Amino acid sequence: METLHKPHVLMISEITADGKLTLGKGVSSKILMKYMSHEAEILLHETRAEYDAIMVGSSTIRIDNSFLTVRMVPGKSPIRVIPNSLADLPLTSNVFDTTSVPTVLAVSSRAPQNRIDAFTAQGVDVVVCGEDRVDFPMLMNILYTKYNVRKLIIEGGPTLNWHMLHHNLVDEIWLIHLPFIVGGSDTPSLVGGMPIRSEKDMIRLDLTGTKMYGSNLVTEYRVLY
Repeated sequence: METLHKPHVLMISEITADGKLTLGKGVSSKILMKYMSHEAEILLHETRAEYDAIMVGSSTIRIDNSFLTVRMVPGKSPIRVIPNSLADLPLTSNVFDTTSVPTVLAVSSRAPQNRIDAFTAQGVDVVVCGEDRVDFPMLMNILYTKYNVRKLIIEGGPTLNWHMLHHNLVDEIWLIHLPFIVGGSDTPSLVGGMPIRSEKDMIRLDLTGTKMYGSNLVTEYRVLY
């Protein structure tokens, strides 16, 4: 059996005091991120500049239309990686402008060839990994072996975060705490996916550091599998 390689993976996210990522389902996270301190914003962009690649999920692109570039500090923007099983994201999304930063679109075998061709014609690297949906361990191996990605940062929504944790692919988690309570039973939280069945299924973390960045506490964890 082939040994799969993976980069070191850091999950980083802003999060409210009650564990929410946005003000509600389908609402852009950029609204909450406006309340991050300048020091925390600098941390985010400095971290991006130190990593080889950055990954977010399809919903984040649809809702936020992110650029995923380094803007507030000197440094090279990381390769952008977007898992999108059916290649059905808008071609006009900011992340698919590859004039200055490369983008890798990860699709499944179900992605229509005409959509793959459209992205390829736009300069996007399309990789097929997985039958019905993107296979994340396979994607990590492709990023490591084909794109020389040794350090990957994920700024995911709850679905991407769950998939990466579910497959034991996350090494570290950094949380930028926002001093707000949002509420809402269906408001996106840090990790979505299927609920755990028992306490044995809880993913355990080891707190490795805490630091204030302006008005925001940042907690750092190592993921224990």
